[in-house]
Formats: sequence, structure tokens, C-alpha cells
Amino acid sequence: MEQGFSQASIAEVVERAGSSVGSLYHHFGGKSELYVALWQEYQQAQEEAAAGAVAAAKRAGVTDPFELFSAGARAYLEGSWQHRDLTVLFLSGDTPPGFGVMARTRGHQWISQNDTLLGLSDTSFDRLYATILTQLIGEGAREVAVAKNRQQASRVADAVIEYVQRIMANGPWSPAVKPVGTVRADRADRAGRAERAERGTRRASARADSPTD
Repeated sequence: MEQGFSQASIAEVVERAGSSVGSLYHHFGGKSELYVALWQEYQQAQEEAAAGAVAAAKRAGVTDPFELFSAGARAYLEGSWQHRDLTVLFLSGDTPPGFGVMARTRGHQWISQNDTLLGLSDTSFDRLYATILTQLIGEGAREVAVAKNRQQASRVADAVIEYVQRIMANGPWSPAVKPVGTVRADRADRAGRAERAERGTRRASARADSPTD
């Protein structure tokens, strides 16, 4: 965690672990396999924390998809802070050969789990919706992990949940074709809002330029 995967030597790893090179190779097969074992243990802990939070919310009678998703997301973000050194290590980009494929595969599985949690259909638009939400939690975990202190980490987590709420406010986008009249009404409404905003700007400018007592 201090030096990164590439710079950490096996000799130093086993010395600080109070072990031996032979023991490391016996149990893990090498430094790359040790890294993967750490990552798998971390992922399992994160998954269990998120799943446990969702299950607890369901037992409490929560059925709203946003509340359930938020419960799992917050538990995941909390785990990112508790294990922040590992979080930063795994997101640093300094990884063993082939690790990127494993991480992407796990990412696709995570998206599928969120698909199920949110009750989404198997369409491109719903998958995109779930992907955006999942990536938001992943990037939020990175920012939580690099926060200067617990207070800042909590604020970042709150911001992530707020962004989730905004994205989920109207649900996934639907490509339904609107009737011509509806499209025209939408355009007229946007034009009206723009005109009103412009009038407001002109009034504010006039008040700013007028003399005051």
C-alpha cells in the first residue's frame, strides 16, 4: 500500500509480514497472486457490507428503489473509507498483468446486481442507467478514500447520494416518441422560459444601474 504493486519487492513484503519467500509462493504463488487475493478479499467485504445494508433496509419495510440503492451505496462508501489504503491501491492503476480484465468483469457483475436491485428491464437504456449509477458509486469511493479526514469523507458520501437521487428522480430515460403536438408544446415552453429568464436578467441589470439612496 505504501509503495504500490510495481515497487514493492517480495523480500520486503515477506519481511514485514514476518513470513518467508517460500511461504508466500506456497500460499499465493507470487506477488501478483497475493495482490489478487487482497483484492478479492476487499471486494467480498464491500459486497457483504452493501448487501447487508440493503437486506436490513428491506427488513425495516423499505421498498423504495432509491432508498434501497442508497443504503447499499452508503455502506459501500463507508467501507471505502474504512479500507481507504486498499481502495487507493486498487484504483491506482499500478496493477499486475491481466488485472484490468478481472476488474472489468467484476464491474459488469456489479452492474447486473444493481439492475436486479432496481428492477430494471434488459434494454440498452436501462443498462446504461444502471452503469451510470454504478460508475458514480465507484468514482465516489475513490474520492471518499482520498479525503483528508472522516468529516470530508462523509461530505463526499453525502454528495454522491445526492447525485444518485438526482439521477433517479425521473427513472431511466425512455426513447418513446412524443406526439407532434407535444414536441411543439415543449419547444414553446422552453422558448417561454428563456424569454422570461432574459426579461429577469434585464430587470436585474436595470436595478443594478439605477441610483440608490
